[in-house]
Amino acid sequence: MTVWLTHDLDHEIDGSIQVTGSKSESNRLLILKALYPQIKIENLSESDDTQVLQKALQKGWGEIDVHHAGTAMRFLTAYFATRKNLDVLLTGSERMRERPIKLLVEALQDLGAKIDYVHREGFPPLRIFGKELIKAEVKIHAGTSSQYISALMLIAPSLPNGLKIELEGIPTSRPYLNMTAALLRQIGVAVQFSETTIYIPSTRLVEQCKITVESDWSSASYFYSLIALTKSGNVVLSNYKKDSLQGDAALATIYEEFGVRTHFSEEDHTIKLNKVGKPRFETLILDLSNTPDLAQTIAVSCLGLKRSCQLTGLHTLKIKETDRLQALKTELQKLGATVEITEDSLHMTPPEKINANVSIVTYNDHRMAMAFAPLAMKIPICIEDYKVVTKSFPGFWQDLQYLGLDVKFE
Repeated sequence: MTVWLTHDLDHEIDGSIQVTGSKSESNRLLILKALYPQIKIENLSESDDTQVLQKALQKGWGEIDVHHAGTAMRFLTAYFATRKNLDVLLTGSERMRERPIKLLVEALQDLGAKIDYVHREGFPPLRIFGKELIKAEVKIHAGTSSQYISALMLIAPSLPNGLKIELEGIPTSRPYLNMTAALLRQIGVAVQFSETTIYIPSTRLVEQCKITVESDWSSASYFYSLIALTKSGNVVLSNYKKDSLQGDAALATIYEEFGVRTHFSEEDHTIKLNKVGKPRFETLILDLSNTPDLAQTIAVSCLGLKRSCQLTGLHTLKIKETDRLQALKTELQKLGATVEITEDSLHMTPPEKINANVSIVTYNDHRMAMAFAPLAMKIPICIEDYKVVTKSFPGFWQDLQYLGLDVKFE
C-alpha cells in the first residue's frame, strides 16, 4: 500500500483544516476519567492510540493488546497496577515487545505493585495483578521517558496516601510533565512540582468538570512544513491556543526561522500559517530535548529548503515506534542528503539536487509518513504503508488533497 504525492507549483496552498484533538492530552484525560468518572471530555483524539486506550479501559481484564501504542502501554501499566483484584496480561506488537518499560515497572514494584514479565525482563508483555498501593514515595530516573513519570502522576491522586516522586537526573521532554500537572490541576488535584520532586496528594473526589481537548500541535507540524516548502500560501488550523499545554506549540517560534508566521486568533481559537519569507539560516541548530517529536518534520523541512540542520536532544527517538534516528538517516540519504547520527543527535547536509520519485519506508511509524509528505511541494515522492498515519491523524491524506496536493493511492 503506497501513496504518490505531487503538487502543481502554480497552485497556491490555501485552506482551513480541523486537526484531531491532541493524543497526549486525550490519553491522559482518559486515565483520569477512568479514576474520576465525573470528568467529561470533548474533542477527544480520533487517533488509533486513543481508541486502543479507550477499548482497553472499557475491557479492563484478561489479555489486552495495545498494538503499537506506547503511551497506552505505559499509562495502563500504572493504572492496572492500582486496580484491586484485577488480573491483566498487557501485551502489544512485536515492536512494542522491544520497547523498554523496566524503569516504570521497578518504580511501581517499589510502591508494592505485583507485576511479572511474561517473556523477557524489562519488556512487555506484562502480567499485572492489581492491588492497593499504600506506599507514598518513589524514586525514578527522569532522563529516559517522560511517560514513565506521567504514568505515576496520573495514578497518584487515587492512591490512599498520595505520592511523592523523586526525580533522579534531568527530566526529558519536561513539557509533557507540565501538561500532566496542568490537567491534574484542571480537575482540582493539587500538584507541587519542583526541579527534583513532584508531590500529589490523595484526592478521593473531584468536582464535575468538562475539558475540551486542544487540537494536536504535533500534527500541526506537517502543515508548518508544507507552508515552509511552498512558494506562497496559507493554512488555517482550528482549535489551537496561544497558552497551549503542549510543548510542541514551540512550532510557532521554530518555524519563524523557516519564514512561516503564525497568527493566533483568540476569538475563534484558530492559527493562520503564512509564508512570509525565506529561511533565516544556512544551518539550523536546535536542541529538541523538550520537543523530540518535531525532529523528523524539521529535518525534512531543512532538506526541502536545501539548508543544513544540527539537531540535538534526540535520545528518546531510539525507543519510539522505530529507531527514528536510524530511520531518518536511511530515508534522508535516499533523497541525496549526507547524514550523521549519534545516540542523541542528527546532522544533515542537503544535496545540490534532491532525488525525485523516491519511495520512503515508514517503519510502522506514523511520523515518518507524515514528516516526508510535505516534500511533495518540491519533488514527486512515494510514501509506503500510508495507512500508518491512523495512529495519530486518520484524515491526513484527505487534508492534503483538500489543500491541493495530488494524492494517488496504489
